[in-house]
Amino acid sequence: MTDGGSSIPAIQALLRALAVGRDVAELGTAFGEGAAAMAETARSVVTVEVDPDRAAAARERLAGLPNVEALEGDAYELLRGRGPFGLVFADEGAYDWEAIMALLAPGGILVKDDLTPGRATEGDAAREALLRDPRLEATEVLVTPEMACIVAVRRA
Repeated sequence: MTDGGSSIPAIQALLRALAVGRDVAELGTAFGEGAAAMAETARSVVTVEVDPDRAAAARERLAGLPNVEALEGDAYELLRGRGPFGLVFADEGAYDWEAIMALLAPGGILVKDDLTPGRATEGDAAREALLRDPRLEATEVLVTPEMACIVAVRRA
């Protein structure tokens, strides 16, 4: 687990592949590694970090990337009314899944990482929300022996 500090290389590779040609929203920029990886292939990336120190570090890290907009504050407030996005990366701690669904285009991809592998769906808020939502086709993917993520596609 990364404790929200940065995305691991395996997640960055997954995000690069999923972001190709898409408009992307990231909730939880941390230090900007995930946003930088997605920017390599995405049409555009809007990334939001609530922590001022991390947001400052991310802005420095992402400066000069013309397809990245790095914002500081509450992601739900700053992203409300924007989109729809072809990829939403939920890398922040607290989730409002309905607000996230409002950002996601039909056919868009939602990625939630930093999951401990092998846990039951029952009693796990993220797994229950994403794996049981009838608006999504979702699966849990083992990224490393220590980390899993959920990859979901919004049904049309």
